[in-house]
Amino acid sequence: MNQDVLTLAQELISRPSVTPLDEGCQELMGERLSAKGFDIESMVFEDTTNMWARRGKDGPVFCFAGHTDVVPVGDLNRWHTPPFDPVVIDGYLHGRGAADMKGSLAAMLVATERFVDKHPDHNGSIAFLITSDEEGPFINGTTRVIDTLEARNEKITWALVGEPSSTHKLGDIVKNGRRGSLTGNLTVHGTQGHVAYPHLADNPIHKAASALDELARMKWDNGNEFFPPTSFQIANINAGTGASNVIPGSLEVMFNFRYSTELTAEELIKRVLNILDAHGLDYDINWVFNGLPFLTGEGPLLDATREAVKQVTGTDTDPQTTGGTSDGRFIAPTGAHVIELGPVNATIHKVNECVSVSDLEQLALCYELILEKLLC
Repeated sequence: MNQDVLTLAQELISRPSVTPLDEGCQELMGERLSAKGFDIESMVFEDTTNMWARRGKDGPVFCFAGHTDVVPVGDLNRWHTPPFDPVVIDGYLHGRGAADMKGSLAAMLVATERFVDKHPDHNGSIAFLITSDEEGPFINGTTRVIDTLEARNEKITWALVGEPSSTHKLGDIVKNGRRGSLTGNLTVHGTQGHVAYPHLADNPIHKAASALDELARMKWDNGNEFFPPTSFQIANINAGTGASNVIPGSLEVMFNFRYSTELTAEELIKRVLNILDAHGLDYDINWVFNGLPFLTGEGPLLDATREAVKQVTGTDTDPQTTGGTSDGRFIAPTGAHVIELGPVNATIHKVNECVSVSDLEQLALCYELILEKLLC
C-alpha cells in the first residue's frame, strides 16, 4: 500500500494543535502546496491561524475545506497510546485528530498532489481553506476567511469539507446539507425570598415551568424530504442559592433549536417570544446564531461525489443532513455548493481516536476522482 497519506497524517497528528493552536500544520501543508504551484495566503485573525491557498486564476473554483485544530485529549490515563504520538495498531492509525480531521487533510493534500502531477493544465482552480478554529468558538476562522474572500469578490464554486461523515464504512454517508442552529439564553426574573413565606416572594421556576413545557412540546414544523422536523432542546437550567429554604430570584435557561429550511431564525424567535409573553413572564433573552441551514441538491458536485465513492469503494452513498454543524455553514451562504465527505466518525472526540489506514488511502482516491470529474 502507498504510504503517502499515512505518513502525512502522522506528521500532522504529532503536532498538538488543540484549538486555537495550529502548531505549524498549515505551514507544512502550505510548503507542499506551494511546490505544486499554489499561491499561499496566511490569514491570522486574533488567536486563529487560517490558510487560503489557490492554484489557478479562473473558475470554477473547487475548494477543499478543513481544520487543523483538535479537541482536548481528556484523561490521558484512558488513552492506550499517547494522543500526539501517532501509531498504527491492527490497521488503524491512533491519535487525536486521526478521524477529525487530520486524516482527511492528509488525503486532500496527497490527492491534490497526484491530480496536479497528472493534470498540470486542469480547468478552473483548486483551493484550500484551512482554519485552526473549527472546534472552538468559530469566530476568527472560516467565517473571517469567507468575509475576506467575499470583500474581494473571490467566489468558491464547489466546496468539499473533510468532516468525518461516514457511519459504518467509508462513503456510506455524505452530508449534502446541515440544519440551522439557534441558541437562546433566557433569564426569567422573580423575587427572592424565604420558602416558608412564598407570598412575599415570586418564584421564577414556578412561573417559567408551564412556558418551558409548552416550548418542549411544541411541533415547530414537519421537516421535509431533506430535513427532519425542527427540534427544541433545553441544554441547561440554573437557579437558586444552593439552600433549601430560599426561593430563587432568577432562573437561567439555555436552549437550542436545530431547524430545517421550513423555518427561519426570525420565525422561531417570534414564536418563542409569543409563548413567553403569553405566560406573563418577566424576562430577558439573548440569541446566538450558530449557522443557517443549507442544502446542496442534485448537480455536478453531488454527482461527482456519488460516482467517486461508488467507483472507489463500491458503496452507494446516502446524502444526509443530520448531525451537528460544520464550517460548511459559513461557505454555503456565498452561493457555493457544499459537500462533506470524510472517514468513519465512530471515535471522533473520544479517547483512543483512530481511523482505518486503508480508508484514508481510499479517501484520497475519492478526492482525486472528484477533482478529475469536475476539473478535467
